[in-house]
Amino acid sequence: MPKTADTADDFVFYNGRKLRKGYTTGTTATAASVAATKAILDQADQVTVEVLAANGQKVQFDIVDCTFDKHSASVAIKKDGGDDQDATDGMLIYATVTLREDNQITLDGGKGIGRVTQKGLANAPGMPAINPTPRKMIKTSVRKVLGDQAGADIVISAPEGERVAKMTYNPKLGIVGGISILGTSGIVTPMSVESWKKSISIEMNIHKQRGDTRIILTPGNYGEDFLTQQMHIPNTQQVQMSNFVGYVLKEVQRLGFTKLLLVGDMGKFIKIAGGIFSTHSRDADARAEIMVANLALLGAPLDLLKKVNDSITTIEMVDLIDEAGYQAVYQVIVDKIQKRAARLLAHRQPHVDIDAVVFSQKTKLLASTKPIEEIEAEWK
Repeated sequence: MPKTADTADDFVFYNGRKLRKGYTTGTTATAASVAATKAILDQADQVTVEVLAANGQKVQFDIVDCTFDKHSASVAIKKDGGDDQDATDGMLIYATVTLREDNQITLDGGKGIGRVTQKGLANAPGMPAINPTPRKMIKTSVRKVLGDQAGADIVISAPEGERVAKMTYNPKLGIVGGISILGTSGIVTPMSVESWKKSISIEMNIHKQRGDTRIILTPGNYGEDFLTQQMHIPNTQQVQMSNFVGYVLKEVQRLGFTKLLLVGDMGKFIKIAGGIFSTHSRDADARAEIMVANLALLGAPLDLLKKVNDSITTIEMVDLIDEAGYQAVYQVIVDKIQKRAARLLAHRQPHVDIDAVVFSQKTKLLASTKPIEEIEAEWK
């Protein structure tokens, strides 16, 4: 396990919980590479190793496995993700270092390290999924140990990488065969919203790099399932935006997409109709208020308004509205979703043509900004 003195910088508070920070695969691979290099030069077993993370923080790791001879060494270190929900936490990251006859340092990925297959990522297709910051940190750190006259071939591997990669974004990003060696700061911040947003942006950029000019956004699996199973539109142009509606809408425009389809459950999307662009319940929950206001504008009776206002879920609201015959409110809401999204992007280029579809979790179509048949035909 990494060893540092506990300071305020070692923890983050999330929803009132104190969570321990961890260390990226990049920092772990750097430490393993340095330890393997030292094992060759010292011709001695390595027990611990200290390196600098990319942010300059000193971190000491325990060595799990160390083998060496006069020309090469292999070292394993266990990845410690702290209290983050990290698929790679606890994995063994190996570095195999082999001395060269010249002073060059090369870096490659071995078993369990993914390979890039699509444009739009930090590395070109064909390269191992070792991102620029950890690539630099590994080479720089090994160079400090070797000196200027010696060289080495470094191979990073992760025996469980191919299995674990299935639980990460890598398959959607076109990274095949294993995990990525990541990290810009070298430190894992638990529940990091920024890293989540960045992953979504990376996925969107892949679509742009392959030539897509239009994109479909869903909040999550419900939206994706409705898109593919009810609308029969393939998910080849679809990205899950989670609760980051405003951020992702601006990314759509920044990346240059000109056509957008929003597909989501009423429980999430009704918030957009009220101008709420971060749809997590901890940020805002005005579902009942928005529904009641729009029903009232349609002349709905007070008794219905009170029942909707007291509803806990939008599914319950939909049942009440259907029973009372006020389904026209769904069209009002989906049109407002379109207008709110368009207004957010109104003052920058390119212009984005936006359509929206809302449904209930019972997989029932509620409304769309134009006939659903037209939308399905456009996107198939």
